[in-house]
Amino acid sequence: MSLSSYLSPTRLLEGYLRRCLTAAGLTSQTLSIDSETTVHFWGPSSIDHSIDDRPVMLLLHGFGPSAMWQWRRQIQAFSPSVFRLYCPDLVFFGDSTTSSTNRSEVFQAECMAKLMEKLGVEKKFNVVGTSYGGFVAYHMAKMWPEKVEKVVIASSGISMRKCDSEGLLQRSNCECIEKVMLPSTASELRTLMGLASSWKILRMFPDALWNDFISNLYQKNRKEKIELLKGVTLGRDEILNIDPLSQEVLIVWGDKDQIFPVKMAYELKEIFGDKTTLEIIENTSHIPQIECAQEFNKSVLAFLKGSQ
Repeated sequence: MSLSSYLSPTRLLEGYLRRCLTAAGLTSQTLSIDSETTVHFWGPSSIDHSIDDRPVMLLLHGFGPSAMWQWRRQIQAFSPSVFRLYCPDLVFFGDSTTSSTNRSEVFQAECMAKLMEKLGVEKKFNVVGTSYGGFVAYHMAKMWPEKVEKVVIASSGISMRKCDSEGLLQRSNCECIEKVMLPSTASELRTLMGLASSWKILRMFPDALWNDFISNLYQKNRKEKIELLKGVTLGRDEILNIDPLSQEVLIVWGDKDQIFPVKMAYELKEIFGDKTTLEIIENTSHIPQIECAQEFNKSVLAFLKGSQ
């Protein structure tokens, strides 16, 4: 059973999200960052960099729907009065695309750095990444310490090992990672949301609604997204291959996260060292920026504005 486009709850909600982002002072824009790659993003319509002294925030979304589905509450809280905010779709999400064959999260970081350069952002900027977006944020901070001011890592298993990926497959009762992260049936999406969210009401949604989400949010660029999952360089074996960052880092995690269990947050804090702050949000799972937006925003704002 499927819902026609004009009755689609997903399409209706998407229209609401677009109005929210527009009301927050952002516009939907597309920019070619090189001869191969085009990035869609939400950002200010026009900026005079010489007189705009707001700190800059780059929001990087996780694996799943496009950026506006994952950052609406942060955009409403932080734009336009607090930060000059940019919220891109990572490559092969939303309307961002490339003809390059590179599928690593390092490539995503390179694309986001090119985007900021193309936008004329010359001063240091803050990067906030959740889940897969946290992988990208980590690589940006590592590769361009002269550009990245502070880093917020939310629910992101940067320190994962091969055994952590195997543990996720066991918790989801799936045989491969794309079955978890790219659901193609109502049952698979219900399983994913059960792992990613602590909201029990989601389990009551009918199959027709889950199928509507899948057809509108999970079908586009499916082949390329599977390649992105297989192209992740982190966690390929049992040996950690990450280094501490030179920047101050805030780690935010839900204590009920079943995608990346909270023990990984403590491990990441230990790896990153004294310049890192860890905030655990209780009774929250993998998407604290949605499930507990007010507390998430308070922690991020205190961290990014604390020394200014």
